[in-house]
Amino acid sequence: MSIYLLAFILASFILILSPGAALQFPNGDPRQPGDASLIGTIATSRKRIPLTRSCLFSKSTDFEVHRNWLAITHSLPLWDWYYENTSEWTLDYPPFFAYFEWIMSQVAKLADPAMLWVHNLEYDSWQTVYFQRWTVIVTELVLVYALQMFVDSTHGVSKRAAQAAAVSILLSPGLLIIDHIHFQYNGVMYGILIASLVLAKKKSSLLASGLVFAALLCMKHIYLYLAPAYFVYLLRVYCLSPKSVFRIQFFNCVKLGGGIVAIFAAAFGPFALRNQIPQIFSRLFPFSRGLCHAYWAPNVWAMYSFMDRLLIGLAPRIGLTVKVDALNSVTRGLVGDTSFAVLPDITPRMCFVLTLLFQAIPLVKLFMRPTWEGFIGGVTLCGYASFLFGWHVHEKAILLVIIPFSLIALKDRRYLGAFRPLAVAGHVSLFPLIFTPAEFPIKTIYTIFWLVLFLMAFDRLAPAPTRQRLFLFDRFSTIYITISIPLIFYCSLVHGIIFGKSLEFLPLMFTSSYSAIGVVGSWLGFMVVYFTE
Repeated sequence: MSIYLLAFILASFILILSPGAALQFPNGDPRQPGDASLIGTIATSRKRIPLTRSCLFSKSTDFEVHRNWLAITHSLPLWDWYYENTSEWTLDYPPFFAYFEWIMSQVAKLADPAMLWVHNLEYDSWQTVYFQRWTVIVTELVLVYALQMFVDSTHGVSKRAAQAAAVSILLSPGLLIIDHIHFQYNGVMYGILIASLVLAKKKSSLLASGLVFAALLCMKHIYLYLAPAYFVYLLRVYCLSPKSVFRIQFFNCVKLGGGIVAIFAAAFGPFALRNQIPQIFSRLFPFSRGLCHAYWAPNVWAMYSFMDRLLIGLAPRIGLTVKVDALNSVTRGLVGDTSFAVLPDITPRMCFVLTLLFQAIPLVKLFMRPTWEGFIGGVTLCGYASFLFGWHVHEKAILLVIIPFSLIALKDRRYLGAFRPLAVAGHVSLFPLIFTPAEFPIKTIYTIFWLVLFLMAFDRLAPAPTRQRLFLFDRFSTIYITISIPLIFYCSLVHGIIFGKSLEFLPLMFTSSYSAIGVVGSWLGFMVVYFTE
């Protein structure tokens, strides 16, 4: 493992930081065909790493989730997919992802047919492990292709910055932790998202951008959080006349609307014929779950929960009432468990209103000034709002913010200043996903190297802003990143040495609350940048 890791770090360091070779294309001209090899070269290097650095047989519950979905889609008729509940890990993704699992199952039966038996729970033969690991790696080539699209769509002096951003996404510790160790298929879906964002750059491919995003929604519904930005941007630049917002381009509306209807019909139509849409929606949107996950995602509700914990100790002294039956609720993340001991409870409706409000604010500007970079900023801020104020948000959803933000983080140093604390907080917040001693050096060393490598590279590549930078925010970013080092050290090592198995939730609470400060601070900083651009 160490040889691959060191080789990868050295290669990335040479490509990005070396004055002579940093992000240079083979023939020295970014407009020539030879530029296609850089992303491919880095991708090839990265593809060798996951099997060794994931230790192959180290896996989370998500490994069994996807094995079970392979079995469901392969062994049962279409109409039973969203009713099957032999395993607790029932199918709860939209139909296009289920079709994706079915396609993979046709190959899986050649590796080990036993993995496709619905009642073969927790089955993990070495053939199954190898097969599922390789499906993550192979399908991530969609991300490689999308990033190459992004690089190819950028010209002039911005080409080098686009190259750095693309490589940073491809080598993201977030994708390493979530996909290659924790085991999910985010790489392929973020590849589709990036492809859709890149297609929105040109007027000639706006329709394709909207249709690709519609297909993505039918693959994973979490991207609904970004849909308002797509709606506003496509409405303004594709459905309305550029000369007057009161003039509708009717034919464009028909093409876009008809295409979206056709895509959703292909996904949900077969189930609609059997009146199964309510059943599917009950799987996709389980609002019976609590406000916070068992491990708090680093958002506003993590800070709210942390404050509730603090007030429990202070309540008797300041005359506040403590609800005894709610004392443990914010640490459990149980279904339907949303009570706070001191502070008022939060409802799904409140989360929805707050999310919609803070999404709408930047979308007003996007409607008035519909540029591509403004669109990416709008998508990013929609991701922020949904992550910070959403109901039962998973920490993994931070990639909804990090990945689109990465595409514009190098626009200038003001953008980079807002991105830095997000990069640190977002990736550190993923550490609790993998918690065994064998995985500690992998997640820690890899993430720290990535942060040092790319934040240094980004600092060199980001141009000076046309507007004055925010002095206080720069200082916040520096102090925040500095404090993260002892926090990681304590939560990962020192706490276990001192307390052993007791107070296990304490480092999780520290990690979540500290990361929440970084994400919220980054959001506020980027809101200022977005509206003063």
